Amino acid sequence: MIRAVITDIEGTTTSIAFVHDVLFPYAAAQLEPFVRARGGDPVVQATLAELGQASPAGDPVAVARDLMARDVKSTPLKRLQGWIWEAGYADGSLLADVYPDVAPQLRAWRDAGLTLAVYSSGSVHAQKLLFGHTRAGDLRALFTGWFDTTTGPKTEPASYARIATVLDVRPAEALFLSDATRELEAARGAGLQAVGISRGAEVPPGWLTSFAELQLEAAGSPER
Repeated sequence: MIRAVITDIEGTTTSIAFVHDVLFPYAAAQLEPFVRARGGDPVVQATLAELGQASPAGDPVAVARDLMARDVKSTPLKRLQGWIWEAGYADGSLLADVYPDVAPQLRAWRDAGLTLAVYSSGSVHAQKLLFGHTRAGDLRALFTGWFDTTTGPKTEPASYARIATVLDVRPAEALFLSDATRELEAARGAGLQAVGISRGAEVPPGWLTSFAELQLEAAGSPER
């Protein structure tokens, strides 16, 4: 029986274009103004100090820009980006896109009694901001669990085992949805069920193109 559905964000519920062409450029453009305005906040200071440790000059802004340019999954960077995006969502500069099939299917699964969770390389803070400010409305209440890289790398089975434990389900009762092959393999390595979601022109064998194509059985593997 599938009791929990865990979803990735980028390329799965939300277009890669929104993340790379909207969110990332916004964070890069607002990085220095944010540091000037909020750099005295002790929590922000601690995050900047983490980033500065990676630079001989101790320049956290330079480190952040370099990590952004290389799309490195850095936990302190993701935390910093989340704070910048929060301001953008608050003033209306940002509004998240989700694919048309996502919100209706999430609501249907939740109404059917399934536990829903997010596992993304973006910080939990950023995840909640995105799902709280979508063109389909505020979707945060649909989710029970929120997981990011503090749980562990998305390419390691142990991370998925931890998530199943937190959600209080057996690994075989959890289904992971993603557009990344290595993540799907890691989830299966932990005993979870996993289905690839492709939003592009090329669809690998066995993958789906929409949440609506996924029919969850009361027991056994998900039907495709």
